[in-house]
Amino acid sequence: MNAKQLICLIGLFATVPAVYAQTGLPDSIKVPDGHKVAMETTGVGEITYECRDKANAAGQTEWTFVGPKAVLNDRSGKQVGTYFGPPATWQAKDGSKVTGTQLAVAPSSPGNLPYQLVKANPAEGKGAMSGVSYIQRVALKGGVAPSSECTTANKGKQEVVKYQADYIFWAAS
Repeated sequence: MNAKQLICLIGLFATVPAVYAQTGLPDSIKVPDGHKVAMETTGVGEITYECRDKANAAGQTEWTFVGPKAVLNDRSGKQVGTYFGPPATWQAKDGSKVTGTQLAVAPSSPGNLPYQLVKANPAEGKGAMSGVSYIQRVALKGGVAPSSECTTANKGKQEVVKYQADYIFWAAS
């Protein structure tokens, strides 16, 4: 094989999308067989928590998840969408969007949000989110509830926590 053929071959492999590996992920958040990666993104943003009364525990308080706000970037770092809620909504720059129902979570590393598997509802609008059936949250950094104290004295106080996570969008093959 000459250098020109080798360069062409390398270029061909560089344009073939990599298959996202399910190995090493907890079974509960693996996408069922018969699906392929439709889009890989990295969400960079923040999650808001509020100090509220703990459900079914009179006189106790806890940090409660309010909602996320993140930019979704492709692997080259270009913004391709946003993530916000509630309800949890992933919206592509082309206007198409999906919401979903959480199917499973699994612990990730300490100080980071858990892994997550979401079953997507049918997409609104035509575009990048059309045909998305599952969304996986992996490669997590941060996002857990604040470490500051949540007491009856600061009920109603909101705190924003930075986070990053990969959102892998899957469609039926």
